[in-house]
Amino acid sequence: MPKLRLDKYLKDQGVASRSEVRELIRKGFVSVNNAVVKDPGTHVKTEEDIISLKGVQIDYREFVYYMLNKPKGVITATEDKSLKTVLDLFPDEIRRRGVFPVGRLDKDTEGLLLITNNGIFAHNLLSPKKGVKKLYEALLDSFPGEDAIEKFEKGVYIGDNYTALPAKLQYISTNPVKALVEIHEGKFHQVKRMFRAVGASVIELKRLRIGDIWLDESLKPGEFRELTPEEISRVSRGRFF
Repeated sequence: MPKLRLDKYLKDQGVASRSEVRELIRKGFVSVNNAVVKDPGTHVKTEEDIISLKGVQIDYREFVYYMLNKPKGVITATEDKSLKTVLDLFPDEIRRRGVFPVGRLDKDTEGLLLITNNGIFAHNLLSPKKGVKKLYEALLDSFPGEDAIEKFEKGVYIGDNYTALPAKLQYISTNPVKALVEIHEGKFHQVKRMFRAVGASVIELKRLRIGDIWLDESLKPGEFRELTPEEISRVSRGRFF
């Protein structure tokens, strides 16, 4: 059974910074199994002890997973001195948990982005060896033709001495020109470069799915929610990959 220092336990749950947590403990606001504890270095059992702050029980969760509907104009980064980042869309108590975006979406691309503090999960999701599929919806400036479907299936040359791996292309409509494209790699501006290779430019791009986790369409751009217990169990059992 994992043991942690009391101050780290509370800090990891996003209650406050490490120094702020220590001050709360020393002032007698924290109890362990209904007994006030004033030593931040007290070790507690994460799965057994009951930790409370000002009478509110603080349960321990090592990892957290969030689904964000990333809006346009926001960069996929943890911090930036001049531009708004995806983590700026989250409150302090979540950012303090050490969360980060899994992969990236371009500044002008919107849609599904996963946010977590689980490095192993992120690595598995991004590893080319895992081949996790991603589905995008693209609005194009012109119709690249039916033969583009076969070209995507074979893999198109996107420059920089690289040919993209086979991908699936499906047209939703031709006026306006909308298409779905499924890839299982993530090269820089890949979807845009693939369409450019077949004679079309992407006007708007939205990611709809990663693996078998779909963007919750009830989330407005900039909104987020935790993954559901069913989604989390799918991840923990390895079904996600």
